[in-house]
Amino acid sequence: MKITVIGAGPAGTLLACYLARRGFRVEVYERRADPRLLDEDESRSINLGLSARGIAALTDIGLMDTLWPLTVPMRGRAIHLPGGAVPFQPYGAHEGEILHSVLRRDLITTLVDHAEAQPGVTFHFRHRLVGLDRETAAARLVHEETGAASTVEGDAVIGADGAFSQVRAHMQHGLRADHHQEFLEWGYKELTIPAAGDGSARTRLEALHVWPGEDALIVAHPNRDNSLTGTLFLPVERFGEITDPEEFLGERFPDTPDLMPHLAKEYAEHPVGHLVSIRTSPWHHRDRVALIGDACHAVYPFYGQGMNSALEDCTVLDRCVGDHPGDLGAAFAEYQRLRKPHTDVLDELSKQNFVELRDRLRSPLHLLRKKADLLLARALPGRWVPLYTMISHTTVPYGDALARARRQDTLLRGAGAAVAVAGLLAAAPAVRRLVRGPGRSTVAPPVRATGAARGADPARRAVFARLTRFARRARLAQRNPRKGEPPC
Repeated sequence: MKITVIGAGPAGTLLACYLARRGFRVEVYERRADPRLLDEDESRSINLGLSARGIAALTDIGLMDTLWPLTVPMRGRAIHLPGGAVPFQPYGAHEGEILHSVLRRDLITTLVDHAEAQPGVTFHFRHRLVGLDRETAAARLVHEETGAASTVEGDAVIGADGAFSQVRAHMQHGLRADHHQEFLEWGYKELTIPAAGDGSARTRLEALHVWPGEDALIVAHPNRDNSLTGTLFLPVERFGEITDPEEFLGERFPDTPDLMPHLAKEYAEHPVGHLVSIRTSPWHHRDRVALIGDACHAVYPFYGQGMNSALEDCTVLDRCVGDHPGDLGAAFAEYQRLRKPHTDVLDELSKQNFVELRDRLRSPLHLLRKKADLLLARALPGRWVPLYTMISHTTVPYGDALARARRQDTLLRGAGAAVAVAGLLAAAPAVRRLVRGPGRSTVAPPVRATGAARGADPARRAVFARLTRFARRARLAQRNPRKGEPPC
């Protein structure tokens, strides 16, 4: 069988590897030029954050050993506060719970090389889709340079052509389809924190740097050359109103002028990007057309899961194809059934995390709760897992992760946090059932305790003491909030 893939981004190229492994012939068509032939200035070199889901997919096809040297570990967030402090917030409770920054160019060229080496995979660059017969899986394409038109026939077409997917548009045209497209009122510009004159990093390298602000936000990913690629987020209309970006950012983020010596030039030259989220249905038409990645569930970038969820799509679709041999229609339907509820949850989480990055990272109360979450994860490994950990450091489906986190959040919410923590550390059976959900057994027998922390080992008593202090401070923060402090 022959599959036509439209789009040679991370998801389309990874899917070609999976399909080739199952014996399909795969032809991949991409509107842009071959990224391997472009120089650094011509290719898109934005940073991507690899987390557990993307790593699992790339490991599955045997590519992570090649990619590891091209990544930079990000062990947590370095939060740049207006007063000059830069507190560090670890991503997880354990050393291995980190993210990895990789240039999109490096990821794509490595994936294309790997896919092209598989038997039966062929790439065609500079070809734009202009038509699709969803009943026969015939795709009509035009070469961007010569204008030559061609029709490509196959057994199925997979649309991996991004948020503004032409495959989706042609597949859903005239059908009873749901489509929700939402633009964020904020846009972005790419900025650079170059390496210092001696080649060293100007700031801590192995971290995601965040400058949170009410009317501006900067996020920066590290690179292997000791530079960082920054992204400035602003309300879209503000980009045209700012005449002196150094003054504007310097007032809000005092360390940025020294870290970004080319700020004014880059601000003037770099275009404004726009952020869109997509929810749509159906994801497939019979056994002839299917969608993956941003083509069916584009999300805002603030949870760092857009690419990772797209790569995970490939793993799930591959598994569905294996479970339904010779029946692509059943495989496509099962794939949508398994994935769509969870990518809808990811869409909401990504929107919520924008508020966290912009506002809540400045809230002492919010940071206290984050610390309490990590302490509980260390004290009760496997039983208490923060939401961020489940999303970024596991492959737990997004909806399942959110449901568990909501149960856990009832134990930390409000002024009753100390009581909840005491009960949890005492390992009361009722609390364990709340965390794990109905019908779930506990991992270990309950710990006998006559008081909040009695009966626990010294490490747990120390954790309890720290959490009690956090709870007291949280109650004080609730009673006496700082003027202008964002809600938690």
